[in-house]
Amino acid sequence: QVQLVESGGDLVLPGGSLRLSCAALGFNFSIAGMSWVRQTPGKGVEVDWVASISSYGGVTKYADSVKGRFTISRDNAQNTLYLQMNNLKFEDSAMYYCAKGFLGAGYIRGDRLQKGQGTQVIVSS
Repeated sequence: QVQLVESGGDLVLPGGSLRLSCAALGFNFSIAGMSWVRQTPGKGVEVDWVASISSYGGVTKYADSVKGRFTISRDNAQNTLYLQMNNLKFEDSAMYYCAKGFLGAGYIRGDRLQKGQGTQVIVSS
């Protein structure tokens, strides 16, 4: 059974940094593409894609809104996915989820993803 446990969310000032982690259990993490998505209130089941990484980390993709500020990475030996977030902006405030699969831009239903319980990021002064 796929289990994903996110951590690292916090309250941070604009311009600050956070590193999110996602511990993966119950599947062969090293051969799975992985993604980060985020959800803000009022969007129903829709989530916004943030970034994706291929199974061995050779390919990464980012949403335009986070490109140059966020970095997705993984440690297959530790079955852990990361998201380094720098220069955070108010609009980055959201619940962040890691999800199994290499996702991309477009409409994504969060209730159809294999994802964790999420970790809250609040960017506020």
